Amino acid sequence: MIVDLAVYRDGRRLPGELDLEDAFEHCRDGGFVWVGLHEPTHEEINRVGAEFGIHELAAEDAVHAKQRPKLEEYDGVHLLVLKPARYDDATESIEFGEILLFIGASFLVAVRHGQAAPLVDLRRSLESRPDQLRLGPGAVVHAIVDRVIDDYATVMAGLENDVDEVEEHVFDDARDMPVKRIYFLKRQVIQFHRATTPLREPLRRMASAEVSAVPEHVQEYFRDTYDHVIRIDERVENLRELLNGLLDAAMSRIGVQQNEDMRRISAWVAIGVVPTLITSAYGMNLRRLPFDNQLHGFAMVSGALLAIAVVMYLVFHRRGWL
Repeated sequence: MIVDLAVYRDGRRLPGELDLEDAFEHCRDGGFVWVGLHEPTHEEINRVGAEFGIHELAAEDAVHAKQRPKLEEYDGVHLLVLKPARYDDATESIEFGEILLFIGASFLVAVRHGQAAPLVDLRRSLESRPDQLRLGPGAVVHAIVDRVIDDYATVMAGLENDVDEVEEHVFDDARDMPVKRIYFLKRQVIQFHRATTPLREPLRRMASAEVSAVPEHVQEYFRDTYDHVIRIDERVENLRELLNGLLDAAMSRIGVQQNEDMRRISAWVAIGVVPTLITSAYGMNLRRLPFDNQLHGFAMVSGALLAIAVVMYLVFHRRGWL
């Protein structure tokens, strides 16, 4: 559905409601059109595409919303795909959306999928800054990209906090290792990496005069945004390596714990085997056994068995098995 449609001239929004068919005509003498759509149908995107000359292949991408971050050009119209994200700390998961921006010299069509990174408040914020809107669609594109990158920083903070908790858990004295949690966080980091890494090249191009709709003054802001996404991507890569190390450490600790358990079990078995062997011999009614048929024979044999068990326990305890 079309969420909002407006014409901006000299940094100001023209008053009144406009029809889609009339919007493009209002900006021919200066200004630009900004159309916002949320999860449009084929009919809606084809209607918008016919009005602004959007290629049918690009329009098809806007409906299915299964694109990776990229920047492509179709007959003079650039398509920028973003993957906005927000972090749910309760479930330790990242919710991704998708924003497709069709950028022309005098128009911007923003198609949003999912609930991440709504653009209504961003439009209102920009409308209070005519100096920014006066720069055209390129300034709006930068504002949207900047909002997405800021949300990435929030996601990174949530991920890093959870990874720090896992790291403390792995190296404390707890016996239960958070292997499942580590693996789940690894999946979230990998998915986040797929959203940040492909975005580097599109932002580099938009910061280097390869997109005609981005004026030179706005290119400076894109260079700053490009630097931010590089730093975030490096932090994501560091998290991946840290989680790999934590998973190896957790598995190693599980192996050590299992070895300790086996040594402890083996020690107790050994302590029990010797008395069992001796008492089993006496239970076979064999003749001429030590202390057999003596007045205090049972007490002497029991004392000997206890002494053997105590000595073996002390030996195993000194070696750290018990």
